[in-house]
Amino acid sequence: MNKTVTIYSTPTCHFCQMTKEFLKEKGIGYTDYDVAHDLAKRQEMIQKSGQMGVPVIFIGDEMIIGFDKERIASTLGVAV
Repeated sequence: MNKTVTIYSTPTCHFCQMTKEFLKEKGIGYTDYDVAHDLAKRQEMIQKSGQMGVPVIFIGDEMIIGFDKERIASTLGVAV
């Protein structure tokens, strides 16, 4: 798997935690940006996605809003 995975999240977001746990279970590395504290990354997330809610996940060039386990797995080519 050579797709870059990026997550825009907040520390108190339950769905963000579920996303990160799922990726860890599958052995997939990711870059996590805490948009609660990093204002520049928050603006970047809003500009890229038009969303203010988290998680916003990028797998390669594909954007996934929220914890959509099946879509994340499919995009990464891993089992649910």
